[in-house]
Amino acid sequence: MSPRRSDPEVRPLLLEIAARLLHEEGPRALSTRRLAAEAGCSTMAVYTYFGGMSGLVRHMVHEGFARLEACFSRVARTADPVADMALLGRAYRHNALTNPHLYRAMFGALSLSGFSLSEEDRQHGRYTLTNVVECARRCIETGRFVRRDPEMVAHHMWITLHGLVTLDLGEYLVPPYDADRCFEEQLTMLMVSVGDRPEAAQRSARTAAGRFDVEIKSG
Repeated sequence: MSPRRSDPEVRPLLLEIAARLLHEEGPRALSTRRLAAEAGCSTMAVYTYFGGMSGLVRHMVHEGFARLEACFSRVARTADPVADMALLGRAYRHNALTNPHLYRAMFGALSLSGFSLSEEDRQHGRYTLTNVVECARRCIETGRFVRRDPEMVAHHMWITLHGLVTLDLGEYLVPPYDADRCFEEQLTMLMVSVGDRPEAAQRSARTAAGRFDVEIKSG
């Protein structure tokens, strides 16, 4: 059952299985033998396509951020940059909820099992903030956000939404303070916290919600 290098399905299949096992059973479930059994191939497939388990873990991280970047790229640039920023926030949460099996790997969940992310891996993740930084710059230039470092604004958005999404995935947020309600409230509060007026922020958040199905969900 050795893998065929021309087989286009083996590599992505191994990534998906590894991410699913991580999500469902934790880092200890990851082994070449378990992956091979689930994928219906030999253990050599992990070495053929990834150079070993460490390489597979690294590719999981990169795949997760590649999907996030693809989700961000679907946000159109409009005359309302705050609505664009709110939609980027919705895209972040949507990507996490759609790929919960990859989300843990993206942020170092495997470190407890001896798999550590390199600085190069982390920089790969930081690069996905490019669209958010550019959007923050437009929000500042149009006077919607107070004039400050757009990269700091982007980090502020990332840190806050990451915390909310982590609680969401962990099922900690329940009625009356469920994840949807907290997210909607937090999205507007984020825009206000960097200088936008509450009424304008709410209006832009509603505009972003109306764009979600077409630009993000359908993608």
